Amino acid sequence: MGLAAAPASLARVRFAPSPTGFLHLGGLRTALYNYVFAKKHGGRFILRLEDTDQSRVVPGAATGIEDMLEWAGIPPDESPRQGGPAGPYQQSQRLNLYREATEQLLKKGAAYHCFCTPQRLELLKKAALRSQQTPRYDNRCRHLSPKQVAEKVSQGADSVVRFRLEEGSEPFCDLVYGWSRHEVASVEGDPVILKSDGFPTYHLANVVDDHLMGISHVLRGAEWLVSTSKHLLLYRAFGWDPPRFGHLPLLLNADGSKLSKRQGHVFVEQFAQEGYLPAALLDAITHCGSGFGENRMGRTLGELVSEFDVGRIEKHSALLDLEKLSELNRIHLAKQIGDERRRPNLVAEVQANVERVYGEQLMDRGVLETAYVEQVLLLRRGHISRLQDLALPKYAFLWIRPMVACEELRAISPQADEIGRLVLGLLDRPAAALTIEELNRDLRRLPEQVTGTQYSGMMQLLRVALSGQQQGPSVAEMMVVLGREEVQTRIQRALCS
Repeated sequence: MGLAAAPASLARVRFAPSPTGFLHLGGLRTALYNYVFAKKHGGRFILRLEDTDQSRVVPGAATGIEDMLEWAGIPPDESPRQGGPAGPYQQSQRLNLYREATEQLLKKGAAYHCFCTPQRLELLKKAALRSQQTPRYDNRCRHLSPKQVAEKVSQGADSVVRFRLEEGSEPFCDLVYGWSRHEVASVEGDPVILKSDGFPTYHLANVVDDHLMGISHVLRGAEWLVSTSKHLLLYRAFGWDPPRFGHLPLLLNADGSKLSKRQGHVFVEQFAQEGYLPAALLDAITHCGSGFGENRMGRTLGELVSEFDVGRIEKHSALLDLEKLSELNRIHLAKQIGDERRRPNLVAEVQANVERVYGEQLMDRGVLETAYVEQVLLLRRGHISRLQDLALPKYAFLWIRPMVACEELRAISPQADEIGRLVLGLLDRPAAALTIEELNRDLRRLPEQVTGTQYSGMMQLLRVALSGQQQGPSVAEMMVVLGREEVQTRIQRALCS
């Protein structure tokens, strides 16, 4: 492949995580900003796995990251799985490119071999800490002559390659933070760019890869802002044009603390397992931030793309309020239930959940029929936050018949039998007349026909008879969902005479 840059499209951006564990919310947010930027500008979104630190790589993490991007609805256009013109997309498979780039810098005198032992570097660090100074390499090996280097190499001495930091860092205009400049040569020692095992460090690998992959814009976390001047020095040493940089403010907990991988709710895979929709999770991590139009709940991915403007990203950290996630999920779930194209997938998921939870307890297999489950979804639309909610105990009456004793109903109302017979009479009408509106009107009139009965008491009685519970959906709604025959069966079983 050589070190020629890939042809650039209008916009080429990358998400470049290390496969050291599950994808977390901060990473998802970075990926999303890159995705919407690419789609807004008709460009390409690239997934690159930065696995040069082999000691930290977790088996299966690379696959998991791409799985979660696909689950979230923001799949990469180029990736280890998808392939593409600028591959390989895994840094451990690009070592020859980093060696070639390092040789270029060595020939130019922009890099040098360093033979300092780990013991010497540790002593330098301890001395700096005792003096209350920031540890830094003293650049000792940059002064070795070519002859000295050759002698050490011939003796088999281990070495790394360091980049020669030069004074004169140029200011750059960050897309988020504006003009910035860090004179790294005055505060840092020369950084290692190629380790003794042949693997590059982040500084070299990300510069080489961004150039070879034709990356036009780098949108990454704000923690890399201070390193950008160092990376620009590397671009200058290679003679390459750098991309535009934009650094994204941190995503923090609602109390301002840092998101931690040790927390329970931080990994995307966990939210997926708990039944949260991708749209709701994307809505949550952008609802707390900036870069989009007026903040509102319920934005779709398409709306995020159309509204995105990198110039709107604010410098302050974004506070993530996961307390809103359930409400966001309810909003997005209601939209999907109302979408005839998406509803079949939702029906299938409810069927699987009910089968798993209730199994042999099901009153009959008819409750798993598509028409019935679809009706349940439509009537509970806007009332449930997750599909799994429909398999909770409070909705058990939808799938299994409650065991209600007549004594329990008489304790609620001595007129239980009379009320039951009147309700059975309502069911004699044609099925088309059994609507929620019609039933609500007729049920309100029933107390007039039973001496000493109040409407609230009658509703409590019927709710227990139909669902076995004191609280839940309206009686009329339960009657419509369950259907004429099932309502008749439940009321007749609960009557004492």
